[in-house]
Amino acid sequence: MVTEIITTFIKAFIVGGIICAVAQLLINYTKITPGKILVYFLLAGVLLQAAGIYQFLVDFAGAGATVPISGFGYLLAKGAMDGAKKGLFGALTGGIVSAAAGITAAIVFGFVFALIFKPKSKRN
Repeated sequence: MVTEIITTFIKAFIVGGIICAVAQLLINYTKITPGKILVYFLLAGVLLQAAGIYQFLVDFAGAGATVPISGFGYLLAKGAMDGAKKGLFGALTGGIVSAAAGITAAIVFGFVFALIFKPKSKRN
């Protein structure tokens, strides 16, 4: 049982690390801005899920594949595909429904930390 948990952690770390390493290499060796890289990774998650590939990565690595931004794209695509079974409206709303918990957590935690901490401008 312990070896199964350790193996799961190792797989998640390797896959998540590879995704992050690719992003870091793009930042270091190209002129692509970090914002565009985020969008490309999100779209890559959508496209890989639409092609049926990303689900295998999620099954193999778990959180290592779902935590990076490409995992958010996967979640949106999976929700839209599941919602499409209920019709056009389900396809349009399925992605938001499946990602609602994460979006809500980001908004709530962002608000709470904005109340707790005082933002300061960066000094050059």
